[in-house]
Amino acid sequence: MFGAEDNGDEATVYLYDVIVSDDYWGGVSTLSFAKQLASITAPTINLRINSPGGDVFAARAMETAIREHKSNIISHIDGQAASAATYVAIAADTVKMSEGGFFMIHKAWSIAWGNADDMLQMAALLEKVDESLVATYANHTGKDAGEIREWMAAETWFGAQEALDAGFVDEIVTVPVKNQQRWDLSAYAHAPKIAQENEIKMKHQTEMQHMKRMAALARHLP
Repeated sequence: MFGAEDNGDEATVYLYDVIVSDDYWGGVSTLSFAKQLASITAPTINLRINSPGGDVFAARAMETAIREHKSNIISHIDGQAASAATYVAIAADTVKMSEGGFFMIHKAWSIAWGNADDMLQMAALLEKVDESLVATYANHTGKDAGEIREWMAAETWFGAQEALDAGFVDEIVTVPVKNQQRWDLSAYAHAPKIAQENEIKMKHQTEMQHMKRMAALARHLP
């Protein structure tokens, strides 16, 4: 889901999908996001996020669009901000998180093919991306780079209070359970299991949708 609402004084942008480099992949593309954001003149923009992440470079471009916008932007992590969605979220002037939300950081990963030289080149690129992300998280939180690296290596899922304590978010908010959305997080190794008795209305995805999402997540890097 991607869209925006604008009443003149305040606007809302929804990032409720995978972050992709092109609309072909079926999520929220950099171009669509940047164009939508640039068209908004309201002094305050609420960026509502529930995303499992996606393409690292597409997310970086979204991050830049947010930082360069003249409006006061408040990001709201309604369900989760995982992987690439995290640095989109923390690009805002203020970061709020629902008490039942999750914030996940991990080392960059990709799918590669070719000979040994190709694999070494990909490994070198992944290391550069990791260091770039470490710098972004460290600058935002004030945490030591070494601690950030450890969190990324462990694929760390922060609950709301943990994210607040770590400095990723500024405020925890209470939201109705019915507003939450759950994603299939099988692409990640340490995703938390959400209790079934929460009676959250799930967004059921077909096998094709699952494959498209996995393909989009695999496109973290070219």
